[in-house]
Amino acid sequence: MAEHTGELAVVTGASTGIGYELAKIAATDGYDLVICADEAKIEEAGRKLAQLGTKVEVVQADLGTEHGVTVLWEKIADRKVDVLMANAGRGLGHAFLDQDFEEAKRVVDTNVTGTISLVHKVGRQMRTRDAGRILIVGSIAGFIPGAFQAVYNGTKAFLDSFSEALSNELKETNVTVTCLEPGPTDTEFFARGELMDSSVGQDDSKDDPAMVARTGYDAMQKGTRQVASGFMSKVQATFAGIIPDSVLAQMHRKMAEPGTAENT
Repeated sequence: MAEHTGELAVVTGASTGIGYELAKIAATDGYDLVICADEAKIEEAGRKLAQLGTKVEVVQADLGTEHGVTVLWEKIADRKVDVLMANAGRGLGHAFLDQDFEEAKRVVDTNVTGTISLVHKVGRQMRTRDAGRILIVGSIAGFIPGAFQAVYNGTKAFLDSFSEALSNELKETNVTVTCLEPGPTDTEFFARGELMDSSVGQDDSKDDPAMVARTGYDAMQKGTRQVASGFMSKVQATFAGIIPDSVLAQMHRKMAEPGTAENT
């Protein structure tokens, strides 16, 4: 019998990429799953995960809206959530003043508002029973002023800080909060965020999402507060505290500015 058989894990942004890999690891460990994403691919993900022998419930909802968070919360109902892995997020490339503001706002609504709304609901439940683990997927991008990804990096800076603060608030409980900080990962993020014309979008050395998920999952189970995945991510996290922000912004510009893919 798997270690966590019968326990419940909620995974958001679970249709592909890191979120799907997190759900897959949890399923292998015996967790029952409630998985959520804002696209129809979540149904296919649910079918594949169910083949691992666990119970899987699928929710298609946009967590960047209050309605979407409510739909997911109603699916959870009054069940005990043992693990919440909050991975849902959006990216958006190009210069901020050239972006459609509604698209930029949607990044904030999904990455920040939707995440903390769900964490608030599930976290209160966990605190009441004094047990639970929360994994929030932040990013190394949160340490770097993101020229040509200004809104996205700003939201990840929020999540990196929020996770650390919440972990401190809960330190006298048996509820743990872990922030996973991936670097560039080989997922659909870059195509969805209109970053394929940038150097980072075309970089073929991105991390494997299964490896990133395993790093975050293991850190969560240990109760580690923060973990960066991949060697280069750890290097970037280290130097982000040393190099001036103006230099970091210029470095990020070289990776994310439209047209830089032509120079790679």
